[in-house]
Amino acid sequence: MKWSTWMVAAGLACATGGAEACSSCGCTLNSDWSSQGYTTHSGFNADLRYDYFDQTELRSGTHAANRAALTFPNDSEVQQDTLNRNTTVALDWSPSRTFGVNLQLPYFDRPHSTIAEGDTEISTSHSRGLGDARIVARYQGFEPDLSVGVQVGLKLATGRFDDTFRTGPQAGQIVDRGLQLGTGTTDLLLGAYTVGALSADVYYFANALWQVPLASRDGFRPGNGANVTAGLRYTGPLPGGIVPQLQLNARIEARESGANADVENSGATLVYLSPGVGFRISGRLDGFAFLQAPVYQRVNGLQLEPRLLGSVGFRYRF
Repeated sequence: MKWSTWMVAAGLACATGGAEACSSCGCTLNSDWSSQGYTTHSGFNADLRYDYFDQTELRSGTHAANRAALTFPNDSEVQQDTLNRNTTVALDWSPSRTFGVNLQLPYFDRPHSTIAEGDTEISTSHSRGLGDARIVARYQGFEPDLSVGVQVGLKLATGRFDDTFRTGPQAGQIVDRGLQLGTGTTDLLLGAYTVGALSADVYYFANALWQVPLASRDGFRPGNGANVTAGLRYTGPLPGGIVPQLQLNARIEARESGANADVENSGATLVYLSPGVGFRISGRLDGFAFLQAPVYQRVNGLQLEPRLLGSVGFRYRF
């Protein structure tokens, strides 16, 4: 694959399972390389991505909440910290230039602490395990230059949603469904993208991915969501084959619903500016590194958000 053919399509965002509910994960980076590259050759690829972000800032509406003004016991849950260490393996197969299938398998390592409604002490949990897998088919044969494409797929209910608190007043109680490894639901994924060249060395891209749960599960339905990305990539000659990229990522999610949902403290609109680089490691192996910084955050109720997010990843072409 040549760097000049790398253009971004509808990414699968962070594939973070249910972490976008009562504690919106905020990870919106587009790094689904099978779509980013939308490579013009057939073949098999394997991707590995690691995301790290610590949700420590308690927010309400568009502002940081004043923790000092909160008293306990409180009428609302007041989350303290959620550390996310997410690893995603993606397998991609393209039998032709215009069609491909991508499978993503996420693994989460997520310690969490909170003061539940009516409590005065902290309760903690630590969720580890596989999240909800995603399988997505793509087609890009609408234009001769392959500049327009669509995706359709499913998020499967493969992640557990029965983790309990380990310590504190809530020990033994089920962790909020929005913080479980999986949502328990099967969700429809629909994406579209367009790409193009501003010059011989500068490419632009825009994409959107919609996620709609098809049903509820055990009194819980995650909110409908959309990820939207626009960005630029410079492919001119630089030392070490580095390819700078700048993304503007947005996540819009409705409130979750159901008897086991945290309706009041779910749903958000999150916008991040994401500078990063791609780089060639060997003839078959490439890598990337990105940082995400929030530029706009609006949450419902009280929710934790990160101040900065980091992602690194690799692609191997067989």
